Amino acid sequence: MGLTARIRTRDGWAVSHAVVTVIDGTGTQVVRAEADEEGGVRDATELAPGAYTVIVTAVGYAPAAVGAIVTDGGTSRSSGAENGGGRAAIGTVTLARQGGTELPPPGAWTVDPAHSSVGAVAQHLGISSVHGRFTEFAGSIDIAPDEVAKSRVEAVISAASIDTGNAMRDGHLKSPDFLDVERHPEITYVSTGLTPATGTDRWTVHGELTMHGVMRPVDLDLAYLGTGADPWGGTRAAFRATTELRREDFAMNYNQVLQAGIAAIGTTLKVELDIQAVQGGTLPSL
Repeated sequence: MGLTARIRTRDGWAVSHAVVTVIDGTGTQVVRAEADEEGGVRDATELAPGAYTVIVTAVGYAPAAVGAIVTDGGTSRSSGAENGGGRAAIGTVTLARQGGTELPPPGAWTVDPAHSSVGAVAQHLGISSVHGRFTEFAGSIDIAPDEVAKSRVEAVISAASIDTGNAMRDGHLKSPDFLDVERHPEITYVSTGLTPATGTDRWTVHGELTMHGVMRPVDLDLAYLGTGADPWGGTRAAFRATTELRREDFAMNYNQVLQAGIAAIGTTLKVELDIQAVQGGTLPSL
């Protein structure tokens, strides 16, 4: 095999149908190959010994380039590539979304619940995890035109929409031991500020979360994944956000301690949000 590579996004997703071009030392294109649906590139063209530049492009992503040196039979390294005997094994090339160093264009954005998810993970018995999600939620994002720190996020979640895949467990989570959905039917989040974090497309969203009738400050670690057109003529932006919550901070102190002294349910919840937002629109009602 002459050329092999894997094309991925920063978060590990395959970039299907990316185009890989190999240029030799004279500036001549010697290989042009397209990634498959899994982001894999395989081309059988034998490469003569020498230095090469490998350029990876894909619609919606910033181009990336790596160097490669092909030897007669030995192995050499250049920009992460391992090559020898007429082949170039490039390894994984990570592409950044175009616009990934900024936030979406200023203005109003509406969360699309059909293409978003709100999930939480709790430890169970000290050895495994239970995954849950909320199936009914709505949200809006307002990107400030002048001072990004003044951008706002608002979200509302139906507490009764919790789904862990087990009806008995879901019923318990809806009870006064946990969410108490009869008295507190909504979980809300309202941002109070936005600051840059590590990396040009990473941000910290500061806000107030109200759950189980208790309001607490909560920060979200936010990654902006990019903006692109959708098949319906609109423009979408994608985000991924995470945080950790302590149940006791929201007066949800129920637990069952096993004989070994291990709590049946962990005290910490890991919250994972995958969000698509549509430019314009209004906040839908639950």
